[in-house]
Amino acid sequence: MAGDVIRTKDFAADAANFIVDLAHKALAERHEFRIALSGGNTPRPVYSEVARIGRDLPWERILITFGDERCVPPNDAQSNFRMARETLFVAANVPEKSIMRMRGEIDPQIAAQQYQDDLDLLATQHGEQMYRHDLILLGLGDDGHTASLFPESAALNEAAQRVVANFVSKLNAWRLTFTFPLINHARHVCFLVNATKQSKLVNRVINGDPQFPASRVNPTAGTLTWMLGE
Repeated sequence: MAGDVIRTKDFAADAANFIVDLAHKALAERHEFRIALSGGNTPRPVYSEVARIGRDLPWERILITFGDERCVPPNDAQSNFRMARETLFVAANVPEKSIMRMRGEIDPQIAAQQYQDDLDLLATQHGEQMYRHDLILLGLGDDGHTASLFPESAALNEAAQRVVANFVSKLNAWRLTFTFPLINHARHVCFLVNATKQSKLVNRVINGDPQFPASRVNPTAGTLTWMLGE
């Protein structure tokens, strides 16, 4: 597991700078930047800061995907898309065609398949076996879940599909989520974590404790970074 660990007292600013720097690097090298956003409350101030410092980014050459989504309509308070729209898309004036939304409002199996098909099509157009993100942002739940890969859920063992509908029994709800094959195929994966709240858990995950799904994030040919707000 391990990876680069960055501990910061200025979490939103340091995380936003990290994201914008990586965007510039990808744009310089490949003329595009592919980023997957995470949901929850931790990235909120980060996205607002990205919107503030990244206004000049060529958003038409940036493709934004989502690592997971709640099975709710896009205007629902629980929607990861809604959170990103409120904090980032509106403020940074991101064009609609740069945003690939997971359709939380339709049948979960169909929504997952559609999302995977869209990513597969982009990969094929670029001559890739599998769509490769420049950066996937992830969070860390109190139970060690990341994206919507929860302990004891079926998606943990998915070896072929890149995006699945995952039933989370403790929430009694379906979620849409990237799987480990897609996450670990990224050029860069970054966990955004409020470490004051979860320091013991963070250490166990970083040290590779197998009972936590987040421990299985380990890019096969990429870099892993932990951005820990302290």
